[in-house]
Amino acid sequence: MRSRGWSGRWPASDEEAITRILDAADELVADNDSVLRIADVARVLGVTRQTVYRYFPGTEALLVASAMRAADGFIDQLAEHVRGLTDPVAAMVESVSFAVERLAGDRQFENLLTTRQNGDRTTSLTSETAMTFARTILHRFDIDWQQHGFEEIDELAELSLRTMHSILLDPGQPAREGVALRRFVARWLGPAILYPRLARAVDAITAPGEPVSPLSPMRC
Repeated sequence: MRSRGWSGRWPASDEEAITRILDAADELVADNDSVLRIADVARVLGVTRQTVYRYFPGTEALLVASAMRAADGFIDQLAEHVRGLTDPVAAMVESVSFAVERLAGDRQFENLLTTRQNGDRTTSLTSETAMTFARTILHRFDIDWQQHGFEEIDELAELSLRTMHSILLDPGQPAREGVALRRFVARWLGPAILYPRLARAVDAITAPGEPVSPLSPMRC
């Protein structure tokens, strides 16, 4: 790999280049509360904006990647916290609640959730980068997703991210925590998690030749 600039210190690989870009983004986020700009990252690294764009298509992708990298330790804690939970409702309710409790007040995640890009919208927690990360997390759980009716888990990953995002942005007055938080998440997220299993059970009792049930399994 050959890139322009880098203040005379050429990265030995694409992986090193990505690491240095993320390091620069982290420094900028830590030093000020202004909107992160690709131009500022490029200036810190001594490269052109095009060099940064080679690895990250935009500021949103850079912010998400930075926050997700910072969350590595948290993800390990989460996987350990729900280890042994084989029921999808129990695991998802606990994982979402645990994430809300641990990430509330985290500066980097608050920046990710509230920073506006292009002057009019906040960074999406359901971008492809975030979704890929969420799928990876769900696959670390001790759950046989297919056994519970999930042919795919994309929609479950998205719904979980949206639930966590909403509660982190507006935790309520007063903010729910502990048992109250878990009961709230279970009441509204639980039925959605049970749906594929219910749909499969309904289809199993449909007589041959009858119209397909409106509850026929959906890809989740």
